Amino acid sequence: MQSDPVHGLLAATFAPFSDDGSLDVSIVGPMVDHLIADGVEGLFVSGTTGEGESLTMDERRDVAAAYVDAAAGRTRVIVQVGRQSLQEARDLAQHAASVGADAVSAGSPAFFKPRDEETLAASMAVIAAGSPTLPFYYYHIPGLSGAPTDMTAFLRAAESCIPNLRGIKFSEANVEGFEACVSDPRYDVLWGVDEMLLTGLDHGARGAIGSTYNFAAPLYRRIIEAWESGDQSTAQTEQARALEMVKVITSRDAIPALKATMKIIGFDCGGTRLPNLALDDEQVAQLRTDLDAIGFFDWAR
Repeated sequence: MQSDPVHGLLAATFAPFSDDGSLDVSIVGPMVDHLIADGVEGLFVSGTTGEGESLTMDERRDVAAAYVDAAAGRTRVIVQVGRQSLQEARDLAQHAASVGADAVSAGSPAFFKPRDEETLAASMAVIAAGSPTLPFYYYHIPGLSGAPTDMTAFLRAAESCIPNLRGIKFSEANVEGFEACVSDPRYDVLWGVDEMLLTGLDHGARGAIGSTYNFAAPLYRRIIEAWESGDQSTAQTEQARALEMVKVITSRDAIPALKATMKIIGFDCGGTRLPNLALDDEQVAQLRTDLDAIGFFDWAR
């Protein structure tokens, strides 16, 4: 299936919660406006950052609809629909198509894992069939899913059973594997390791999906612009800053710290769902201090 390739930065968006832990999509509109103003060129909804596996089916539908409505055709929206139940994931794919998403994505079931790449492709085919007119992206994140990791073998197996396969969200620091996938021009392979964006660009990435693009998109845009102009020194300097920022954030539990960083810059997305533990006020204050110490507030915007 042919569709316009995804270029530039796509933000892996958050699921916003109210104080009582219920879903509250009222901040989705302002967050999308902020991301578009920062130059983000797409949204990846209900992935790891969006705590998709911690949401109910109704909440997944509500989040997808809220982001599509807020985007209002101004930027591309990819809805991640993966579930432990392939049938439920297929239903979410159908819903994403019905509300106007531009593409769907799904990760592998992580409890009963596919035994090999052929089984993985067959599993994804069940989901992709729910939205046959939309591009489908496999969400490759083996560090969390434990799924088979040979993505060239997956692409070979998927070729015959997923007619709407468009590409992969490649969230693994495996440059050799990424490069092998990029070498097939039929597929759109999106880099998914924020702290290694420059490496991804060097090895063929033209689009990237990341969590920290929510609050530091200008930094990453400077990396891309420097790389495109051949200014390797500036690109490396900016990438080093991104790496330092990611280290500060991931020295805590990543999802709570990412959400806390959004709160620090003025977009309170609420807490997190268990088993993720939200940072308390003291921890948020310390995170702010640590970000300030590395110059985040001077160069992330």
